[in-house]
Amino acid sequence: MINKTASAHWSGGLKDGKGKISTQSGALENQPYGFNNRFEDKPGTNPEELIGAAHAGCFSMALSMILGEYDVVADAIDTKAKVSLEEQANGFAITKIHLDLTATIPGISESDFQKAATTAKENCPVSKLLTAADITLDAKLAS
Repeated sequence: MINKTASAHWSGGLKDGKGKISTQSGALENQPYGFNNRFEDKPGTNPEELIGAAHAGCFSMALSMILGEYDVVADAIDTKAKVSLEEQANGFAITKIHLDLTATIPGISESDFQKAATTAKENCPVSKLLTAADITLDAKLAS
């Protein structure tokens, strides 16, 4: 079993409070986050973009692994994850994630590319974790 950690520190109320997020690797260290980063597009991070980064990274790695089953290697896999946070009757919820993939993969057919992308979407560990969300995918094979 592999265990990775991240931590968050928060002080203050919801709207006037401030937080800091850090990761075990040090990739993020005391990165600021707060209400204004999440709801008002102020500089800093927020949980939704961190989930999106994790999902895009995991999906891209899973696709790379699956491409090996087709005996091809990607020159480039570029994935953007759009995480939707919506207000509902009982509060806010992350309701969906859309993956937008553009890849350059010499020697693969469009059909095999689409199969590989769908398999990666359904089987990357972060997708499995986020099964409560509606995860969609647009996959484009670049030449």
